[in-house]
Amino acid sequence: MKAKFTGHDTFPLRYGWLFKAVNHLNSNGKFSSSDEDSIRQSIVELGVGKNMVKAIQYWAEASNVIHSERSNNSFTHAVSQNGEYLFGGENLEDGRDPYLELPGSVWLVHFWLNFNVEHLTAYRYFFNFANVQHFEKTKLIADCFEDAKKLVDSELGNISTIKKDIDCFLNTYSKKLKATPSKKSINIDEDHFISPLSELNLIQDNGGGFYISNLSERPELPIEIFTYALLEFFKTETVDSKVSTVDFDSLLSKPCSPGRIFRLSESGLGQKLDEVQTFTDKNISWVDSLGLRQVNVSDYAKTNSTLYLNQYYGTKND
Repeated sequence: MKAKFTGHDTFPLRYGWLFKAVNHLNSNGKFSSSDEDSIRQSIVELGVGKNMVKAIQYWAEASNVIHSERSNNSFTHAVSQNGEYLFGGENLEDGRDPYLELPGSVWLVHFWLNFNVEHLTAYRYFFNFANVQHFEKTKLIADCFEDAKKLVDSELGNISTIKKDIDCFLNTYSKKLKATPSKKSINIDEDHFISPLSELNLIQDNGGGFYISNLSERPELPIEIFTYALLEFFKTETVDSKVSTVDFDSLLSKPCSPGRIFRLSESGLGQKLDEVQTFTDKNISWVDSLGLRQVNVSDYAKTNSTLYLNQYYGTKND
């Protein structure tokens, strides 16, 4: 893995940004950090300042809805398959949910954002490697700094860089409550509710620098999104072995697993697997007996993760 604790200029992901990034590229716009004409064009078309343009590009790349391509000695950007699927290609009407109106779409973006073993960020560290449910921010910063030294093979930077990334991650995923001067009511700080990922309620700000992120059963996580994530993880787990099984513990606790990314408890993963058996007509099934907990995936399910995902969005064509 390579370290990537910068790039967002401390701006949390906001509603509309991913759609803006995809639409910008579909309208022949460009993202560039060196071409002043392209930068000015992006500022005008996206309607935000220069630093926010960079943040929009960062989050769109991080969630894999756009990707960079080397062309000659420079990089150009293009909309990815994920971006076309959710936000639309040249015809925006083809996007399944370009404005993230459905809760499952936010879960999907969360999965795409954290299903990555190439670049380590604060949020990927937390969802894939940290083993905490109640934590203090200063301790999380220290743990991330120390663990990153072992996880990455590139220049790490200093701890202040990681602190800024942790701050941005927490502002992206948690809603911060603060008392009014009269202390008679509370308001949600504007900087903390503009991120769609805060709606997942995966992290709660407990005040005083303390946070809670319990493992739970996640009944609000749509089974179609979970099934898609399970199959995407299964592909990476079996890319060399070509086997048709994956063990329960891998699904629960391995980096990039649905158990990790969705913060599922052990019982929660078991309940999701029970649902998956019915949802896929046993194309995905599992056994839990005599100490053996294993998930079986049919040849059909292996190659049809997107078809299961389509069932969440209805009958739009592929």
